[in-house]
Amino acid sequence: MNKKKKFKICFAASSGGHYEQLLMLKPLMEKYDSIVVTEETKYKAKIQNQKMYYMKQVNRKEKSLIPYMMINIVRSLKVYRKEKPDMVICTGVLAMIPICLIAKFSGKKLIYIESFAKVTSGTMTGKFLYKFADQFYVQWKSMLEIYPNAIYIGGIY
Repeated sequence: MNKKKKFKICFAASSGGHYEQLLMLKPLMEKYDSIVVTEETKYKAKIQNQKMYYMKQVNRKEKSLIPYMMINIVRSLKVYRKEKPDMVICTGVLAMIPICLIAKFSGKKLIYIESFAKVTSGTMTGKFLYKFADQFYVQWKSMLEIYPNAIYIGGIY
């Protein structure tokens, strides 16, 4: 693999479908120096030849929300300081907010891709990060009603 070393991208997604969508961007991961941030799960998702970092899995309906988000903030700060990405590309959700905001508040670019599963309403994370994203992409034209400044790209599957 011949990766460009000047520009580093952090690809961030929680587990499950959000992570599957992120994998659709693998050609971009291979083109640039990149890292992947995802959630810790029992199966510990890995991408061959890819540097991976893991956040606590967060559920907004559980009591562990605040302590796990605090842990994710600390982990995100460590990842950001170590890797110094120039851009974060995120497909969601909650556990990825810290790395997205740390990069954005450090003057880096934030690109958010709203979930393919969302056709008529946005995710809570999407609604929150819409205000901060330099580019915000939707995969359904109907989502432009929810996010009027978004860019419609069609499905990334």
